[in-house]
Amino acid sequence: MNDKIFKIGLALVGITFILFFCIVVVPPQIENPDIIGAFAAGFVNPYSSGYSFDVLCCWAILLLWVIYEYPKVKYGWFCLLIGIIPGVAAGFALYLILRTNQLKNQPTV
Repeated sequence: MNDKIFKIGLALVGITFILFFCIVVVPPQIENPDIIGAFAAGFVNPYSSGYSFDVLCCWAILLLWVIYEYPKVKYGWFCLLIGIIPGVAAGFALYLILRTNQLKNQPTV
């Protein structure tokens, strides 16, 4: 797979997630702006708890990766913010796009 297809695929997944988030999550959040309750709703049963914990762990892995690559990849902190709202799928996709662009432009050692 070439870089262009990779970046387009990442962007499509990230944008698809953002659209889904805006359609499914934003209206109920506007109706009842309880952020703590919305977060806790991800842990209402064992299945949703598993998925929610997976998302939190993926964000933590992204955090470690951003810190690890900080000298080489800049603006990763922005992807971490995007990873909180709307979600890790968008933040992770954006980080991979930034990373691909920035590492390609660096001289090899």
